Formats: sequence, structure tokens, C-alpha cells
Amino acid sequence: MSAQPVVPEDVPFFPMTRDGKCPFDPPQHIRTLVAEKPLARVRIWDGSTPWLVTGHAEQRTLLADPHVSVDDRLPGYPFWNEGLAATVDERPRMLVNSDPPEHSRYRRMLTYSFTAKRTEALRPAIQEVTDQLIDTMLAGPKPVDLVTALALPVPSRLISELLGVPYSDHEFFERHASGGASRTATEEQQKQGAGALMRYLTGLIEAKMQDPAEDLTSELAKRVAAGELTMPEAAIMGVSVLIAGHETSANMIALGTLALLEHPEQLAALQEADDPKIVADAVEELLRYLAIIHSGQRRVAAGDIEIGGEVIRGGEGIIMDFAGANRDPAIYADPERLDLHRPARNHHAFGFGIHQCVGQQLARVELQVVFSTLFRRIPDLRLATTIDEIEFKHDKLAYGVYELPVTW
Repeated sequence: MSAQPVVPEDVPFFPMTRDGKCPFDPPQHIRTLVAEKPLARVRIWDGSTPWLVTGHAEQRTLLADPHVSVDDRLPGYPFWNEGLAATVDERPRMLVNSDPPEHSRYRRMLTYSFTAKRTEALRPAIQEVTDQLIDTMLAGPKPVDLVTALALPVPSRLISELLGVPYSDHEFFERHASGGASRTATEEQQKQGAGALMRYLTGLIEAKMQDPAEDLTSELAKRVAAGELTMPEAAIMGVSVLIAGHETSANMIALGTLALLEHPEQLAALQEADDPKIVADAVEELLRYLAIIHSGQRRVAAGDIEIGGEVIRGGEGIIMDFAGANRDPAIYADPERLDLHRPARNHHAFGFGIHQCVGQQLARVELQVVFSTLFRRIPDLRLATTIDEIEFKHDKLAYGVYELPVTW
């Protein structure tokens, strides 16, 4: 085996600090790497030095390479935080940490619930929920925190219904879901949040085994009863859907609203649109422009890989910076500009390849409904504060805002 390369001590720390100029832009150093060195070494919280991949083409090549693994049990895997590293042996296998054929088996069990046809059939329900929440906003006092009034409850209510989770428990699962989402989450925080959610989903699956309904948890219960899934596998699958189904969409709704308010000429184009395709294209551009998974998707090389004039050795960690790839000037002209008329469907907001987000079609429909409805029903929506007073989620794995005070 060839000797491992010597890594300089002065490699930059990742995640990098965002600039103060525009809160929607990735850090300047990321943008420089995209253009000049799309594969580069970085240092992360545990002192290891994985590869950071910022180029769009390089990400597509690696995400399609069978030698690039998501198995976090492999040596060299670059964990997001201490909590995930410390609890790796306690987590059952699931979509996000298994390779084929194991991954293929899990994905087949979820794909049917999230097909484009089934999620499109949910559009009337999403519209109803959105209108109800906006009715409440309009009837109440101003200003309103859009995060708690709209951005969080829309996806939370929808994923609760799809899973068969009582929405009355939403504060419980939202609180525990956020515990391990910090870049600095400890072993204790990870165990506490994940343990509470696993116990909750286990109890719900057991109840559905006795009293099934037309929901995803009942489907998981059926597979446990048939011996196709163990109870821990089914529970972690439910936890993953529950967290991913509300956390990312909520951040996109709030951050996307702020981005539109800060770009009034683009907002006007959306407000004037009466063609669903124009709205759909606008959502794709917002997904590209914001790329809220700003701590990177993590992988590890299962063998040596030659790419871009570099050699990634087996056992070396890989971090895919999707925000960087979504601003790659080789793919997008003037990538720093928000342009709702831009054809942006090649973005990596949902990843790429076999591990891309299984719930992406549901997220798209939610965003299309919310953005078109919000600005149609409240055309004079505006910030109730200044953008420099807004607290952004720099410390979380998914980017967003903690609160978004608005008025009209």
C-alpha cells in the first residue's frame, strides 16, 4: 500500500465562517475553492483532514462512484460532530449510513410513499394547511414570527399526517430533533435526543401493529411483523423521515421568504406568475441559491480514487459542499445572483445519485404552495426588523433563521 500523503498543518477549518456582506452566500473561501481548487483538504472538529469537494462536476463523479461510501462505521468517516462519532455503534443501519445492497432494500420500502404522483396528490392538503395558517396570521396581532406561524407547522403537520404521528406531539419531536442538529452536539445530547425519538417511534410502531391505519408507520409495523425489518431499523427509519420531513423544509420556507423579501425585483416576478411552471422554476432557483445543507454531506473512500488531478486514498474522508457546487460558475452564469427565471434543476440541494433525498418531491410541492400562496394572500408582507438583527443558524447542520419577524 502506498504511503499516506503528508497534509500541511495550515489547512483551513471546516465549516468556514460566512461573510458578513450577504447572509445567503457561502463563505468566500468556499467560492474561491470552487473556481480554483474544487478538491482541497480541510480540517474538522476532531483534527482529521478530509477532502472537501466544492466543484459541481467533481461531486457528480464522486457521488456516482461505488468506491465512495456513506457507511459511518468505516475508519476515516468524517463525522459532523462529536455526538454522532461517539454513538456510531449504537445506531441501526438506515438510508443515510448504508451502501447497496442494504441501502437499496431500505430505499424501496420508502420510495412508494414519496413518488411524484403521491406527493402531487397531497397538494390540496398542503394548500389547505397553508391557507389555515395564513388565516390565523391575518386574524392575529402583528408582527408575526413566520417560523412558528408558518414555516415550521406546514411541513410538521404534513409529515405527521404522512407518518401517522399525532401532530399534538410536534413540540416533543421538534425539540428532540434539534438537539443533535448542532455542529457542537455532544455524546450526551445525541443520546438524549435520539433515544427519546427512538422510544417514541418504537411505541408508535407497536401501537400500529395492533391498530394499523393508512400511513407510513403502519407500513413499517407491517414489515416488522413480517420479519422484513427489525424494530430498531423500523424506528430509526421513522425517526429519519420525521426529522428530515420537517427540519429542512421549515428552514427553506423561512430562509426563502427572507431571500425574496431582500430581492423585491425577484419577488415581483413570482407574485406576477400565474403559471405553475414558473413557480416550480422559482423554487428550484431558491433551492440552488440557498443550499441550506451548509455543513456538507459526509462520505469516506472505500478505495483509491483518482479525480481532478488528485488521489483520494481509501480510508480518507470526503465532504461534499453542496452550497459551493450550487454556485459553480462552470454550471451557472453569474451564480451569486438570485434569478427566478434561471433553469436551475441541476442543483445539488437534494444531493445526487442513489443517496439523494427520498422526500425531495414532497419538499418541492410544499415550497411551491407556500411561496405562491403567502405572497398572493399577503402581497405587502415585509420584515418587521432589519436583516442585520436576524439570528441565523450558523451553528446548525442546516442553515436557516431562528425567527423571522414579519408584518404587512
